[in-house]
Amino acid sequence: MGEAIAAHRDGRLDAAEALYGKVLQRQSGHPDALHFLGVLCHQRKRSEDGIRLVRLALRATPRHADAHNNLGNIHKECGELAEAEACYRRALSHQPGHHDALSNLALVLDVQGRVDEAGEVYARFLAQEPQLGQAHYLMGMFRRRHVNEIEDVEEAARCFANACRLDPQNVRARDALGVALYMLGRSSEAVEVYRDWMARDPGNPVPRHMLAACGGEPAPARAADDYVRKVFDGFAASFDEMLLKNLHYRAPQVLVAALVDRLGIPQASLDVLDAGCGTGLCGPLIGPHARNLVGVDLSGGMLEKARQRGDYDELVEAELAGWLQTRPSAWDVVLSADTLNYFGDLLPVLSAAGNALREGGWLAFTLEVLDGDEDRVELSASGRYRHSRACIERVLEDAGFSDPSITVDSLRKELGKPVRGWVVLVQKRGTGD
Repeated sequence: MGEAIAAHRDGRLDAAEALYGKVLQRQSGHPDALHFLGVLCHQRKRSEDGIRLVRLALRATPRHADAHNNLGNIHKECGELAEAEACYRRALSHQPGHHDALSNLALVLDVQGRVDEAGEVYARFLAQEPQLGQAHYLMGMFRRRHVNEIEDVEEAARCFANACRLDPQNVRARDALGVALYMLGRSSEAVEVYRDWMARDPGNPVPRHMLAACGGEPAPARAADDYVRKVFDGFAASFDEMLLKNLHYRAPQVLVAALVDRLGIPQASLDVLDAGCGTGLCGPLIGPHARNLVGVDLSGGMLEKARQRGDYDELVEAELAGWLQTRPSAWDVVLSADTLNYFGDLLPVLSAAGNALREGGWLAFTLEVLDGDEDRVELSASGRYRHSRACIERVLEDAGFSDPSITVDSLRKELGKPVRGWVVLVQKRGTGD
């Protein structure tokens, strides 16, 4: 059993599954083997098997709060929120101070739109564990998601400050505190947060980039590879849940819906590149049009999540612009949802995309809106770049594209407000067109 758990923790799932099987051959009702094998089955996209196995474990140990919590997690990740809620409540009935069950219950209540109830659970967590930095961080994130007044942002900032004080290693709290302070107009305090973070962890690329985002240093031409990799590797496990449920993320749906209007009836006939594929949210949406679907991303952690979805023919860990340059005329479609936001200077990556497309191929991408008629780009406090329409039009022309379609839609929510994005479609014309 110890060998099985060690293999499971190391990500050696084949070995872990075989070892759990050996335990169950010797003792068919071993509750821990059933429980952890159920979790593993869910990780391998066999969620029905996972639910069945964890339920069998709970027959033997009905007061096992961790098992109830993990069963809730499986239901939650399958979108079965009422079932997840019931599991978390059962976990708490047996262990009222169970940290994960409390935070998970608050989340599923929040996702179901039961905001007041979610707030009460976060407050209960904080009251039970006032010295736990994570409790303050989660309350801050809850307040930040539901901003109605400036006081909500101020309260979120106080929560993040407490989280940093109680848990100096919580880098997400430091990042969130800096963003909140900047959004409150307290830019000098935000700069100090990132300078202090850099002093504590000089090799970390995140505070270096965010210091520039808050105006403490000149903005780079694009986010550094090590920054992008570190941020998204760190978010990989919770990325889909955070974006889809907490931030109402819809960039993949918006982008692919606009693109398929141009592609026509799906015929599984196109070579498609998902440029900056992340966890693979675009894969199932564009898949019916693809005979070959490839994803490329800098983050190995995100690619592992995409691999688990099973929608891609190939997944590649690489820097986008350089990788595109090595594949001339390889693609009928290059789409990129919320990836070019990390490029200030768009010309290298859009030129590389043009090189990689075949004649008649489509380039589709999203960017965040920078208002105004000027040709401008700026690095915002979120760490992402925003571009003006004039900037996009000029760079596309310089990259050899013409007649783009540029529309505006909401891509996500931040601080309780929609983030407006450009949805850009452009076709690569032949020399005679």
